[in-house]
Amino acid sequence: MSLRPFVMDAAGALVAWLGARLLAHPRNPWRVLDIPNERSLHAQPVPRTGGFAILAGAMVAAIGEPFAFSPGLAVTGVALFVIALLSWYDDRRGLSPRLRLAVHAAAGLAVAMLLAPVARGWLPGVDAGIAGPLAVPLVGVFLVWWINLYNFMDGMDGFAGGMAVFGFGTLALLGYRAGDPAFAGIALGVASAAFGFTVANFPPALLFMGDIGATVLGFLVGILILAGSARGDFPLWVGLVVFSPFLVDATATLLKRAARGERLTTAHREHYYQRLVRAGLSHRQTVLGEYALMAVCSLGAYGAVGASVAAQWAIIAALAGLYGALAVLVRRWEGHGQASGKTAR
Repeated sequence: MSLRPFVMDAAGALVAWLGARLLAHPRNPWRVLDIPNERSLHAQPVPRTGGFAILAGAMVAAIGEPFAFSPGLAVTGVALFVIALLSWYDDRRGLSPRLRLAVHAAAGLAVAMLLAPVARGWLPGVDAGIAGPLAVPLVGVFLVWWINLYNFMDGMDGFAGGMAVFGFGTLALLGYRAGDPAFAGIALGVASAAFGFTVANFPPALLFMGDIGATVLGFLVGILILAGSARGDFPLWVGLVVFSPFLVDATATLLKRAARGERLTTAHREHYYQRLVRAGLSHRQTVLGEYALMAVCSLGAYGAVGASVAAQWAIIAALAGLYGALAVLVRRWEGHGQASGKTAR
């Protein structure tokens, strides 16, 4: 195996780190500040253009991959570019939620037409693909949810970048294990760029990735989970397990807010990671705990591939139990914080 892709991955990580440092500089003309609001966990304005550093690092890493042009690759590239452009404008000027959702839906549906009929392995022992007239809309919704889910979860120093390192890194390992270096190379390139950015984003963060980083990463999560399952590298549910620290938190929080009749587009601080910081844990303590959870999920996903159906269901049950226990611990920590008068740091 050639070392060139790995050299370019290392170069991509370096470019992302250097780019993040430059973008955080006060004299940078592209510098856009994230002003704290009711959703924020930070107290001072922080630059939020770090997504450019991730994109630059990923593009450098991609130089080492022998891509073969195809219509599908072109459509996916255009969709990613549109999402990035929209998010860059949104970071600078602000856009209405309806317009953002409409563009997300158009990009998601365009890619869904390529991936909907072939994604497989929705549950252990279930190898059927998606078929019928609902296939494209369902996969389109799946992709749109990932775009927005990742954006929702990008609210703490080192968090979304760390999830990208663990998540895409695990997808790369699954790809190499399956003998699919093309897929693995793409995933590893994104993980490398995310690592370079996360060094600058680790608490206390020099800058945030902003919408341009979070939405593109979320879109890539959905695309690679579908593509990896379609290529036979891993069942689709395994990809969901890899990114379940984000999936479970965002989905559970959304459902609870919907059940209470709250407006879902209103800014809030009710995600589990936000609740931990508000209860008194520091950003660093919280993100390190989240990294531990990401590592557990990555190991569970990697171990599930090739295991028996019974073992796969056991892994799902164990992770479900873990998430239930963590939810209880968060509630208890909140009660402890309130009783001791602690405040978020």
